[in-house]
Amino acid sequence: MDKKKYQTMSVREKRAAMQDAPPMQSIRKKCKAVALPRSSYYYRPRPETEKTLSVMAAIDVIYTKHPFYGSPKITATLRQRGIVVNHKRVERLMGRMHIRAITPHPRTSTPAPEHRIYPYLLREMVITHPNHVWSTDITFVRMHGGWMYLMAIIDWYSRYVIAWDVSNTIDTTFCCNVLARALKAAAPEIFNTDQGAVFTSRVFTSMLEARGIHVSMDGKGRALDNVFVERLWRSVKYEDIYLKEYPTVAALYDGLENYFRFFNYERIHQHLGYNTPATLYLGKQ
Repeated sequence: MDKKKYQTMSVREKRAAMQDAPPMQSIRKKCKAVALPRSSYYYRPRPETEKTLSVMAAIDVIYTKHPFYGSPKITATLRQRGIVVNHKRVERLMGRMHIRAITPHPRTSTPAPEHRIYPYLLREMVITHPNHVWSTDITFVRMHGGWMYLMAIIDWYSRYVIAWDVSNTIDTTFCCNVLARALKAAAPEIFNTDQGAVFTSRVFTSMLEARGIHVSMDGKGRALDNVFVERLWRSVKYEDIYLKEYPTVAALYDGLENYFRFFNYERIHQHLGYNTPATLYLGKQ
């Protein structure tokens, strides 16, 4: 198998491609051939206590409704709902869930010390056309008995979801594969992210700079700078994930595939003049 052609495939597509390998070939060799970590191949919802999963689910619901809440307010809200938990545990679980308050505070996603931080380029900028600005983020996705992480890349002008995927870990390979898949479709003038270690990595930013794309990063403690992705997470959770609480990874892929097709091509947005994202994105390129 030609490994390069698998770099822009989703985890699901890579797993399917492994079926074409010789039946006697080991799983290790099959995974290596399609650039799929064995942890992703073997993944099942994480074994965690029901109590911890219920606390994480409650945190996710509170945060999705009030993304400006930090760990102290989320802790207080949990206690008001009869969930006995201390502030340090909530803070630790929020870190595992990759969430933080969107109002200014001392810390946001943490870059590695050697990684370059780029300035925020979008303040007061008027977005005038498709592929003017893209942005990305990662969110926690609860499942029955476990969780995954969802990454999506969105066009700011149209809210069109360019590419997405899910993974059981947040690493550079996963994020770069999603970016590569998006760049096969088009390229933005500016790409905005937070200051997380993956997005500030040289591997990730070099993929953008090689295409002449300007890199923009949220200000320290200002996830609100990436507000359109935050709104996307609210939509996908309230309109799909919370309603279904997917039992398996395969079900999650199928469900999200259907949802993002609906989001792009059928779901009208008031801020888009009651048009769909696809109408603006595909119709005005």
